[in-house]
Amino acid sequence: MYYNENTIVYHNGAYIRASDAKGSLYDQSLHYGYAAFEGIRAYDTNNGVKIFKAKEHYERLKNSCEAVHIPYPFDNNELIEITYKIIRLNGLKNAYIRPLVTVSPNMSLIKGKEASIFIAAWEWSTLLGDKLLKIGTSTHRRITPATLKVEAKISGHYVNSIIASQEARDQGFDEALLLDIDGFVAEAPGANFFIEKDGVLFTPQLGSILPGITRATVIELCQALEIDVVEKKILPEEVSVADSAFLCGTAAEVIGISSIDNITFKKEWSDTVGATIQKAYKNLVLEKEFRTILNVA
Repeated sequence: MYYNENTIVYHNGAYIRASDAKGSLYDQSLHYGYAAFEGIRAYDTNNGVKIFKAKEHYERLKNSCEAVHIPYPFDNNELIEITYKIIRLNGLKNAYIRPLVTVSPNMSLIKGKEASIFIAAWEWSTLLGDKLLKIGTSTHRRITPATLKVEAKISGHYVNSIIASQEARDQGFDEALLLDIDGFVAEAPGANFFIEKDGVLFTPQLGSILPGITRATVIELCQALEIDVVEKKILPEEVSVADSAFLCGTAAEVIGISSIDNITFKKEWSDTVGATIQKAYKNLVLEKEFRTILNVA
């Protein structure tokens, strides 16, 4: 699904076949989840193949590493050039891109000493499909900033996402909604969350959520479209009486929600603010609209 015998990846200064890429079974990353990664998309736009917000993604990768003391001896401008080359070498136009920074072999519980970088790309449809989602509130809570750097995209954090997402699927839902440690709405396992009420969008404030790049883009689109958006603590009871809701993330893009905990939202998706944002986001990444307004390179 992710590679074949012809797929080329980048690993520690070399372009090699994916089947030839090797790592150590003694890496701290493998044993302790001590690694950082990004999810990035490239689109076949009206102006050629473009990586959407490449600079922001690689800057977050750097910040994630620094937050947990993983060395980051890489130049982000060079990484962006390498990523474009990986796309070209694999003949891709619409691609999902996965940079991963891992740490050298070390069984001690101390900060990383040396880091490796791996960059791969493949064709991938949206993470959660294109149909409206049935969401269930998870019994698991989102990791808390009192114990972990929740703003960092660290591999080990996603064990929390896996168990929440699988629980939801086992119960017949398409995806989960996680609350934070205090019982406020946080996010989905791999996407940020918005609700609509009386024409205004609300989204959980920063603190216990990943500061998503797509989330920030949605907020920028709202400003451009003169749609009110409020970042605040959201109670589950507020979700149950909302007019609509949607998830957003690089892998998921913008995807509408039909129901949460089997409570169906009042508005038809086509009539919601979320549907407007979904169309605007797609136009933006394909460089059809908003390019000048949002200063997207």
